[in-house]
This record gives sequence, structure tokens and C-alpha cells, in this order.
Amino acid sequence: MGWIGEQIDSIKSIQFRQLVTQAISLGMIVTSALIIWKALMCVTGSESPVVVVLSGSMEPGFKRGDILFLHMSKDPIRAGEIVVFNVDGREIPIVHRVIKVHERKDTGEVNVLTKGDNNFGDDRLLYAQGQLWLQRHHIMGRAVGFLPYVGWVTIIMTEKPIIKYILIGALGLLVITSKD
Repeated sequence: MGWIGEQIDSIKSIQFRQLVTQAISLGMIVTSALIIWKALMCVTGSESPVVVVLSGSMEPGFKRGDILFLHMSKDPIRAGEIVVFNVDGREIPIVHRVIKVHERKDTGEVNVLTKGDNNFGDDRLLYAQGQLWLQRHHIMGRAVGFLPYVGWVTIIMTEKPIIKYILIGALGLLVITSKD
């Protein structure tokens, strides 16, 4: 019957107690991952401590598929820093460089203007209608490090969801059929 037949026989031979043990193990793995993510959020001060570069707008510095590590401190944002920001009305964060900083003398509030390194103009066309500057609440964090190409796994699973479902199914089958 081959490998598939062996897996089906393995599933049939699973006892209820073993199935419950495997389900609890899977739940503990998922819970541990969520706890680690929340801990990273607290340590970095960023709502998303890790992001994947989805476009070529920051080339040659960051390429599509690079993973960026973010940190958000209380220090003022300066021109030249690479930030990740959300724009009102858009779900996907954007990774671009700060090109101008505007500090309001009366309130001390700092507004920034961004631009992709590989883009011709600034990002005002990407901002919400009528918005000329980003405020601090738009910024998710500053890039403090990166891993090249590792984010391609995420991009492929997002663009081709069938791969994600096959991978999740295979991992679930592996957990259920493992004898340990």
C-alpha cells in the first residue's frame, strides 16, 4: 500500500487517550508560539516585532522576502531611519525610509514623511486622502535588523493558499500519527 496506506493504518490504530494526548501537545505548541509572540511585542514595544518585505520599493537595501526585526522606542524618529507604518484604510504595513521630519513647536509632536528607496517620489500618494504626514501612532516600529529571503515562505503561502493548507495538513497528520 505504500506510505499513504501506512499512515491510514496508523490513524486507525490510534486510541482515544493517545489522540487526546496528541491534541493537547498540539495545543501547547500553538499556545507557546502565541506566548513568545506576545513576549516579543512587550520587549520590542512594537505591535508587530517581525515583518516581511512584500515589494521591491526598498531595493537595493531590502529585497522582497526579507524579514525585518522591529523595535519601537520613545526616542524621536529621525530622517534616514527605516520605519514600518500603517496607513488608515490599508491592512498591510509599509516599509519605507523617513526622508523628512517635521516637529511642531507648539506641541512637540513629530510628523514624518517617508519614501521607498526604489521609488521616485515620496509616499503622500500612499497615505490616506488629505494626509500629508505620518504621526507617531501610524508607525509600528523601526527596522533594527533583517534576515534575507527567509520571508519567502510567508509570501508563497499567502499567494498560493493551497500550499499553506497542504503544509498544515501534513503537520497535523505528523502530530496525530507520531508514536512518542
